[in-house]
Amino acid sequence: MIHQLLAEFMGTALMIVFGVGVHCDEVLKETKYRGSGHIFAITTWGFGISIALFIFGNVCINPAMVLAQCVLGNIPWAHFVPLSLAEVLGGIIGAVIVYIMHADHFKASEGDIDPVVIRNIFSTAPGIRNLPRNFFVEFFATFVFIASILAISEVKTPGIVPIAVGLLVWAIGMGMGGTTGFAMNLARDMGPRIAHAILPIKNKANSDWQYGILVPGIAPFLGGLCAALFMHGFFGIS
Repeated sequence: MIHQLLAEFMGTALMIVFGVGVHCDEVLKETKYRGSGHIFAITTWGFGISIALFIFGNVCINPAMVLAQCVLGNIPWAHFVPLSLAEVLGGIIGAVIVYIMHADHFKASEGDIDPVVIRNIFSTAPGIRNLPRNFFVEFFATFVFIASILAISEVKTPGIVPIAVGLLVWAIGMGMGGTTGFAMNLARDMGPRIAHAILPIKNKANSDWQYGILVPGIAPFLGGLCAALFMHGFFGIS
């Protein structure tokens, strides 16, 4: 259990180093990759998740996937909360590491970049705020994400799962990410959102906890639950 907790913590932290890191590179002043665009960012998220899965192996790095595995009987229900908390903590630490790496660029950006844009480096936000629709987007994207991973995991060819999951993230990001930023993961959003709230960033925007808890917080759990039930009931996956 301790090994699994550490793997989930470190795997999530590494995922966030890649993901929040690429947003820093794309947004902050004086980085070499400023203005590179969404394709650059989404591709880095996909590759970064693949690397985390290659290194740490059989990890969820997503509380929605932990829930799905509990529903399928692959993880004991007693482990649900500890593993999820380890992932959220990994998200916090990963975002803090990214901040330390980019501290000079955050300072260079003070007063020149909208505080909301700075907050959105860390956490997701909708293009148009419509909470019921935003909730549905995150629910459906997570449903497709978790269901696809469960299907991919049935392929036993060594090394195929991390690569395929990275491509899946790339595809969902491109096809479904333009409305809410495709969090699909409480730890991915809540961990860095908490980090943004506690880091010494000047002129911070509010943390928008209403959106953070409702949309990238709750919706992925519902999507993961439905994905597990669907894949088990329709395909017999367990």
